[in-house]
Order: sequence, then C-alpha cells, then structure tokens
Amino acid sequence: MVPGPASRRNGHNKSVMGLEFTVVAKDAGTRARAGILHTPHGDVETPVFMPVGTAGTVKAMTQTMLEELGAQIILANTYHLCMRPGHEMVREFGGLHRFISWPHAILTDSGGFQVMSLKGLGKVTDDGVWFRSHLDGSPHFFSPERVMEFQLSMGADIIMPLDECVDYPASHETLKRSVRLTGRWAERSKRYFEANAASFRQFDSTGNANSRPSLFGIVQGGTDLDLRRESAMEISEIGFDGYAIGGLSVGEPKEELYGVTERVSGWLPEDRPRYLMGVGTPEDLVKCVALGIDMFDCVMPTRNARNGSVFTSEGKLVIKSARYARDAGPIDPACGCMVCRRYSRAYIRHLFAVGEISASILATFHNLWFYLDMMRRVRQAISFGGFGKLLGGVPVGPDQTSQSA
Repeated sequence: MVPGPASRRNGHNKSVMGLEFTVVAKDAGTRARAGILHTPHGDVETPVFMPVGTAGTVKAMTQTMLEELGAQIILANTYHLCMRPGHEMVREFGGLHRFISWPHAILTDSGGFQVMSLKGLGKVTDDGVWFRSHLDGSPHFFSPERVMEFQLSMGADIIMPLDECVDYPASHETLKRSVRLTGRWAERSKRYFEANAASFRQFDSTGNANSRPSLFGIVQGGTDLDLRRESAMEISEIGFDGYAIGGLSVGEPKEELYGVTERVSGWLPEDRPRYLMGVGTPEDLVKCVALGIDMFDCVMPTRNARNGSVFTSEGKLVIKSARYARDAGPIDPACGCMVCRRYSRAYIRHLFAVGEISASILATFHNLWFYLDMMRRVRQAISFGGFGKLLGGVPVGPDQTSQSA
C-alpha cells in the first residue's frame, strides 16, 4: 500500500544524510524559498541553476570563465564520462574535481536518460540496462550498483541513482512499469551507497577526507498524477538527501509541466532540496521556483548560444540574423555581462558569419550570465520580499546595475 503524506512525514524516512540543507528565507505568497546546500566543495545558494558540463566541460567555457560568471555548481554526465575517458582514469587523477580542475561543487547524473535515448542500442531489464556505445558500438551494462560505483569513484558531491525515463506520451502501463522499476533501482542504489560510500575517500575544499557525497532520489511517473504520487511516496520512504523530479520537459504541454511539478513538490519532504531535472526556459525556472523547486539544470543556454540564439530581457534574439549586421548596440542593453559591456551585436553576428569559435564563446558567456544572474535576483527577491513582483511580470533578464556575478 502506498503510504499517505502523514505516514511519510512521521515514518522512518531514512535519509543518508550526507548533505546539509538550510532554508534561510521563504516567500509569503508562494512556495519559493532561498537556501544553502552545504557540500564538501563549498556552499551553494539556492534556488540555483547548474550549467551542464556533460563530458566534464561546459561547452565553449573554461573553468575560469565559469568562476567569473559566479557558477557555484556544475553538472556532469556519468554515461559520457564512462564512455570517455572512463571512470577509472578519472579516479586515477584523484577524482573529477581534480581531473577537470573545478574546485567547486559537482552533481553527476546517472546517465540513465542518455542510455534510454539510444534508440535501438539499449535494452532495459530488471537487473539494469544493456546498451551499445554511441561511439563505437561496444557493449556495456549499467546496473543501479555499477552506476553508484562509477559516480562514487569519480567523487562528485551529489550523485543520482539509475532510473527509467520513458518517452512522452506513454501509456499508463508503460509509466507504471517505469515507476516500479525506478523504485526498485532506488532501493538497490541506496543499499550500495550506504555500504560503500565511506570507502571512496572524498576530499572537501579544506583537504579533509571525512566527507562523503550525497545521494538524491528521483520521482518518475510522466504526467500521471496517481503514479507520480505513488513514486513520490515510495522514494520519500526510502529516504534520500534530496529529491529530483525526472521525466519532464520531454514534450509535454507547459500546463502539465507546471501541474506535475506543483503536485510532486508538495508531496516531497520540506527539509530536503528539490531538483527539477532538465528544465528549462527562464520563464520555467521562475515559475517552478514559485512551486517550491530549489535546483535546475538545462542545456538550453549553452546549446542555444552555439546556434546563435541568445536570451535578453526582451526575449530570445537570433543574433545570426542579417538584421543585426549594422547594429552597434549590445546583445541586451539591460545586461551587465562582459560581452554586453564590450561587444556589439554586429560584431558577434560577424563572428558567427565567418565561423569563428569566439562566436560560441561570447554567446555562451552571455547566456549563462543571463541564467545565473536571473537566479541571483530570484534569491534576493525571496530574501527581501520582492519575489511576487518578479513573478508577476518584471522582466527576468539581467539588471543594468549588475557588474559581477
């Protein structure tokens, strides 16, 4: 039987307790809250957007640039790192932080979404997922335990269990199977984590070796609210350091994205961080903060930038368009980032037109600034009582007074 909310709140809820999360402010009119994630590699202020560094790098950015932008945590992908260069090599270098020279917090996802996306190259079983590499077709197997081993060996601060994310739309039976499988894999992941986490020495920012990573649980169920509730209750009962909502932003209508997020957020423990995976647009982030979400990741700002699409306080702008060939203004007059302070739209369009790699660098820097500065202002608005005004229609682009992240 699925436990009700009271049972979950008062039950065992056995958290692995590798992560401290402190709520420092709450918005009076919404579920929005500002907090601090205390990780072995530094504190992370929430709500937070995590730039995606799939293969151990945020595309078109150096780590110095990310620090200049004020990034406190980045995301890396277990599947891609296991394919290249291999988790063994990462561990030989002293872990992912040292290998990529990033002394701040890192979250690694399980790679399950990428494996499930290998159409015709993968097969899901109760034991795990068999698949062939997208690089050379070589066979591989991801089980919940192996995925834990891979992530623990790389030394990330926050790690994710293997789950099954299905396509949208999916039948009730497909979603039900996914929820049951995700729950069983979550149990197995936690057992392996608790039995082995202490044997993987993880150094924090001060050099102490007595810290360990944190394990989040993932809620699945598509847009089926009954299955979402079942999954949320089960994952909460298992007990994790934080809770993620997976399986959204895969093609469902916006109203369903927000509706599912609102309901699931309300079913998850209040004292743990909530992470909405793979979402989304600037509007999505602000609206989902209001629904109680603390953490986000999405490839949109970096991928869009490489394709010549930039975010501004007045909406998206395709900088490659001929209309900007003689435009002497910045990408966004309301932005204080290095790119907008120094370069014109005409120049950045020229860089794209001639195929210069610096075009992607400058556009990516601006887009990440837009997202990170937006989240900084969201945190400030929650802390000082102005979030309702921000949510109610104030442009969510960078403000003109921001000179540093």
